[in-house]
Formats: sequence, structure tokens, C-alpha cells
Amino acid sequence: MKKLMNQWRELMRDESGAAAVEYGLLAGLIAVVIVGGVTTLGQNLGTIFTNIGAAIVAK
Repeated sequence: MKKLMNQWRELMRDESGAAAVEYGLLAGLIAVVIVGGVTTLGQNLGTIFTNIGAAIVAK
């Protein structure tokens, strides 16, 4: 039982994987921001081109 407790304490002190997890979370956050930006930009461009097309047809 003591060996198990020592292993558990050592595991809790080990921070070698913490940086990898943090980088993974940061990469995920950046991906979400990029997808949101591209989606918004795409919708805005679609509206702009629709308005341009309507203006050309109206003349």
C-alpha cells in the first residue's frame, strides 16, 4: 500500500505531460477561432457578392 501511495505522489508531482496538454488546448482554441473567423468572413463575402450581382442585374 505504501508503494502505491509513493507512486501516486510521484505521479502528482510529475509535470512532464502538462506542457503537451497546454499546447494541445492552445492549438484547439486557435483552431476554433480560425474556423469562426473563416465562417463569418465567408458569410460576409457571400452577402457582398450577392449585392454586387443584384446591382449588375438591376442596371
